[in-house]
Amino acid sequence: MKGDLSFFSIWKILDFSCVEECSQCCIEREYYPTIQFGKIGVLVMPEEKEKMVSLAEKNDIEVTILPRIGVSETKSEPKTILAYQMMGKDMDGNTCPFLDTKSSKRSPHGGYVCKIYENRPLACRAYPVIQSLPLGLDPKCKFCQSCGTPSGNVNSELESLILIQKKMDTKAPYIWRYATGTGESQDKDLIKTGWFLI
Repeated sequence: MKGDLSFFSIWKILDFSCVEECSQCCIEREYYPTIQFGKIGVLVMPEEKEKMVSLAEKNDIEVTILPRIGVSETKSEPKTILAYQMMGKDMDGNTCPFLDTKSSKRSPHGGYVCKIYENRPLACRAYPVIQSLPLGLDPKCKFCQSCGTPSGNVNSELESLILIQKKMDTKAPYIWRYATGTGESQDKDLIKTGWFLI
């Protein structure tokens, strides 16, 4: 993908904003790329990992950060990790540990408050823009479902996604994905754990 933001200018519908009282993107996690890989966590770049751990300690929160994408020069397990993932705090892999679901505090749109909003990972800054072909918006986002395609207000999100893509660019011959072992209880026999060559 090129760093060209102009394709958003062809959309002429609405500016993006969170739907009232929605925190869905911070709660629901999905199986990706298949159920065998388990539910994914929030993408965390290597340089963000220690920051997330430090912010968790500061907020007295437990976080689990697993590898997500690794690379290697041979078919042995990866020697370099390109990206990590911060897992949800629930047994089924859902709910970001930094989402304040216990207090009565609410965000400006009425959803739950993110305890680290100003320091959130690039992946959170990119949402609802997602890497797809062609580049698009997450169809599970409530704004996209109920309001349509935004015409503006997503340039910073797109810039964050472009930065993630640049950081994950690799010439390594072997790319690996980590299976998290996390998901719904009824799927436990299907879900794997560990590195898999993709």
